[in-house]
Amino acid sequence: MALSFFTSVSLVARKKKNNPNLANIYLRLKIKTRAKEKSTKITIDFDKWDPKAEKIKGHQIQVKKENFKLAKLKKEVYDLLLNLESEDKLITHHLVFSRLDGTDTQHKTLHDIFQYHKDVEAMKLSGGTLKNYSKTEDYLYEFIKQKMNTTNLFIKEIDYAFLNELEAFLRTKKSLSNNGVMKHMERFLKLINLAYKLDWIDKNPTKSYSLHYEKVDMSFLNTKELKEIEDFTFTKKQLSINRDLFIFSCYTGLAYGDLYLLTHDNIKLGIDGNKWLHFRRVKSKTNVRVPLLDKALEIINKYKGHPKTRNSDQLLPVYSNQATNRYLKEIAQITKIDKKISFHTARHTFATTVTLLNGVPFETVSKMLGHTKLSTTSIYARVIDSKVATDFDTLKNKLNKQQNKSAG
Repeated sequence: MALSFFTSVSLVARKKKNNPNLANIYLRLKIKTRAKEKSTKITIDFDKWDPKAEKIKGHQIQVKKENFKLAKLKKEVYDLLLNLESEDKLITHHLVFSRLDGTDTQHKTLHDIFQYHKDVEAMKLSGGTLKNYSKTEDYLYEFIKQKMNTTNLFIKEIDYAFLNELEAFLRTKKSLSNNGVMKHMERFLKLINLAYKLDWIDKNPTKSYSLHYEKVDMSFLNTKELKEIEDFTFTKKQLSINRDLFIFSCYTGLAYGDLYLLTHDNIKLGIDGNKWLHFRRVKSKTNVRVPLLDKALEIINKYKGHPKTRNSDQLLPVYSNQATNRYLKEIAQITKIDKKISFHTARHTFATTVTLLNGVPFETVSKMLGHTKLSTTSIYARVIDSKVATDFDTLKNKLNKQQNKSAG
């Protein structure tokens, strides 16, 4: 085997201190002038060891089994050394022994990176985001079970072809749109990037892979639709409550996760002496201050005596995200609003119909939405463009009427 002259592998027997008649067999690795030993976890009678042949004396079946294990272990170490040389690695005792044990960074698995993410990164993420990562993990294991008939893989086995095939697998799921597939791929890429940053892999296979999201029209209510939902009288209590929560978000811009965590302590007196909401966004971790408009204050006062708010710190009686969106779908059907409405529609409505279309500057809206970059808010620019177009049509008609009167 073409190994460096200063590397050698051997098997040695060391007498047990508490019983000199017995010996433990060790794998001895010498690199340059330094040698280190690792236990093979095989114990024999000391006089049964043949130091020259580096094996146990005898022809019994058990002896043959033990000698086979020792020979196999020695060969495995030589193979590892050859691989390390071909990888141009600096060969150390720690690297060889850790790779032998499967604890070397080259042998980290998908289980390892998901577990690391749960143990270390979880505290930075919201419960909803962690739930999404868990679903991505489920899909991934379903994929490798189906494709490779295994429940785990070394991260170093992930390549560009694997990513393409994973994407193709996700596209077979009827419940996932293109952007849903891309979200799962994005989360998986983040995990592989994390493994690369941790030096668990030498090459990053995600560099060549591109995410391709499709532009989706934002759903928001115009002034007429917003008023229809506001004024409608619902006979079902759950619909009435969830309508109010939705309207509250339309006038504050809160995402569901932020609304769920609101308490009375989040209400502060603002610089103008009026009541404001002060809170920290779940998603971006940014501090947000939003003046409370009259509509929002009315809803807060309406639910002061509600059992959910009276017996807890919650500001409003918030249902689960799933239940809320289910009720909103029913609300849209009853009010005959022909749009797909989710709780996030309220946030878009605040950004467009309530603020931007009423002349509130982009910079102010961006701060109230808790955006970390103004470019994120600029997605609403096309709404402003449509308003400009409508206003100019009105202006054009007025000018035409004036010119017609002058001509007459």
